[in-house]
Amino acid sequence: MQTVTIYTTPTCHFCRATKEFFNKNNVVFTEYDVIADEARRTEMLERSGQLGVPVIFIGSQMIIGFNEKRLKDLLGIS
Repeated sequence: MQTVTIYTTPTCHFCRATKEFFNKNNVVFTEYDVIADEARRTEMLERSGQLGVPVIFIGSQMIIGFNEKRLKDLLGIS
């Protein structure tokens, strides 16, 4: 299984939707709160060039925002 990482903020609706999708589909993921962790915020910016969240990495593939179809495709979920 590929490594799944999500950069989030506590008040982000799309971050919550993404995490709910992961939990519903038994996807193990690592979450980084970019409000609480400045180093992870810098890391997210360097990796993605984005300040908006969620920023999701599945392996080396990046998704900006909650895109259920793309998540399913990359994770092999029907």
